[in-house]
Amino acid sequence: MRISKDELPVQALDEYEGRMTDFGEWRVAFERMPAHFPPDESPFKGLPDDRCQCLHLGVVLDGAFKVTYLDGSEEVVRAGEAYSLAPGHFVQTLEPTEVVEFSPREEHDRTMETIMRNVAGVTA
Repeated sequence: MRISKDELPVQALDEYEGRMTDFGEWRVAFERMPAHFPPDESPFKGLPDDRCQCLHLGVVLDGAFKVTYLDGSEEVVRAGEAYSLAPGHFVQTLEPTEVVEFSPREEHDRTMETIMRNVAGVTA
């Protein structure tokens, strides 16, 4: 299996751009995000601990983001680095950022359902 980012439809939310497909049980996402995205943790309200509960594996192609865990630990992931984000995290970009990310499809769907409900509630 293979697919090019350019073959996938764009899903946009303000300055966020995502292109996603599924390879079996895994979701593959090509994502571009503006600096300081998301601006706060409100999209994750309603998830356990109001944090993302989905495992993510990925590579930062450009930019950087900070990941914060419930225990208060945090780290910065920069361009050229691979990452693994355990459930219970919050990520915010530090500058415009582009990643390729792999996530278990079912957990990603559950997480995105909550995020989309929250975003719709904020913008409605």
